[in-house]
Amino acid sequence: MQRDIFDAEHDAFRDLARTFIAKEITPFHEQWERDGQVSRDVWLAAGKAGLLGTDVPEEYGGGGVSDFRYNAVLTEELTRAGASGVGFPLQNDVVAPYLLRLASDEQKRRWLPGFCSGEIITAIAMTEPGTGSDLQGIQTNAGRGDDGWILNGAKTFITNGIMADLVIVVARTDPDAGSRGFTLLVVERGMPGFERGRRLNKVGLKAQDTAELSFTDVHVPDANVLGEPGGGLIALMQNLAQERLSIAVGCAAGAARALELTVEYTKERTAFGRPVSTFQNTRFELAEIATEVDVTQAFVDRCITELVAGRLDAADAAKAKWWASDVLKRVVDRCVQLHGGYGYMLEYPIAKAFVDSRVQAIFGGTNEIMKEIIGRELLG
Repeated sequence: MQRDIFDAEHDAFRDLARTFIAKEITPFHEQWERDGQVSRDVWLAAGKAGLLGTDVPEEYGGGGVSDFRYNAVLTEELTRAGASGVGFPLQNDVVAPYLLRLASDEQKRRWLPGFCSGEIITAIAMTEPGTGSDLQGIQTNAGRGDDGWILNGAKTFITNGIMADLVIVVARTDPDAGSRGFTLLVVERGMPGFERGRRLNKVGLKAQDTAELSFTDVHVPDANVLGEPGGGLIALMQNLAQERLSIAVGCAAGAARALELTVEYTKERTAFGRPVSTFQNTRFELAEIATEVDVTQAFVDRCITELVAGRLDAADAAKAKWWASDVLKRVVDRCVQLHGGYGYMLEYPIAKAFVDSRVQAIFGGTNEIMKEIIGRELLG
């Protein structure tokens, strides 16, 4: 079906992103998967091309256009290229809103130019070894010190964790204040006591540098508090809708790509003397997959429209995230089956899609948590 949420400027940006990916990412991605992280050079190249910070004001080096559709275009093109290791969506979709909404003028001048140029790679640290989607269970803590805070604790499963120059850390700063007892502290590369643990050996997303982080008596100056002390959890709730929609955008694009790969494969692959595509089971499977992909895309596009208009709420974002990630799992699994034994070989893109897709239902809040959010909205 014709998608009608993009205009000529978005189409031009898609061409830019597609050209950039073909030149700067695709030839190197396999090596980055072996390395366990991408090159910093690709971040600098992306900054030069204008792919980072499209919604950051021009005075800080950004694109100056507050329009999530540009973010969606970049995520879709990265997904369709199988570039699962490049952390641009984390920078643009997840971290940018915190800096734009909460940073002081001085902080914006200090951080945003490098954010847009690719010289500053960012991450956000919520998840802990003993705490997943339950953010109120966070144990990383910070107490007052001289002209700042003393941060202690550990985080895990942190995207961009190895390469990050700036990490927004969610810390408990007042154990007696309930939901008002959390603060966002910005930890920068080189701060004494800030250490990166091992690069985590994941099932998929091999080129994405997911890491453990530890903080031992890290002095975080007051100048690095993001927003108001005690306002951390509220800020998370305000920004998680866009993060979850970003995941949904990638999942919808991933499902469409899996379908495209499988249609092409079944036309070329023969069994019993004829193309696999000529069997009724193949046609029925592909028909069901295509319908799920189109229905999912329609809802995700509506959510994009709602976000751009400032109307997307937490429940609808949760619907998009759980539905799209669940559809992605089902679609990729069925597409692997239609590839037969070759679908299990990592030299085939569908196999990589299989191992990369499973985590989408887990990060950004598990799908069980998404259903809880939706249920609470329905039942009060």
